[in-house]
Amino acid sequence: MRTTTGLFPGGPPRPIFREPFPVRGGAVALGMVGGGLWMMLFGLLASTAGGYAWITIIAGVVAWLVALALVRTGDRGAAVGIAMSAAVGLSIAMIVVAVRWVGGDWILW
Repeated sequence: MRTTTGLFPGGPPRPIFREPFPVRGGAVALGMVGGGLWMMLFGLLASTAGGYAWITIIAGVVAWLVALALVRTGDRGAAVGIAMSAAVGLSIAMIVVAVRWVGGDWILW
């Protein structure tokens, strides 16, 4: 290691910032599985396309509230997985609504 000339003093080392609760892949995967099961079980309760859309919207909002609570308490990996699963479930429900809407039937009213 070379010694410095003194023209550019070294100074103290830069601080290293670390996450207090790092996001781990396993927690994200478990959150995705849990969120996927949540959305699937609520989707299976519906008997019509309109019922499926409304139940999925309600289940997605509840899942996002749970994800926000998990972010607040520190398990951000599971919160990410749950939010991703809820987003996929809501996207599928909105595709069903859009397909029925293109066919001339608005199923949300």
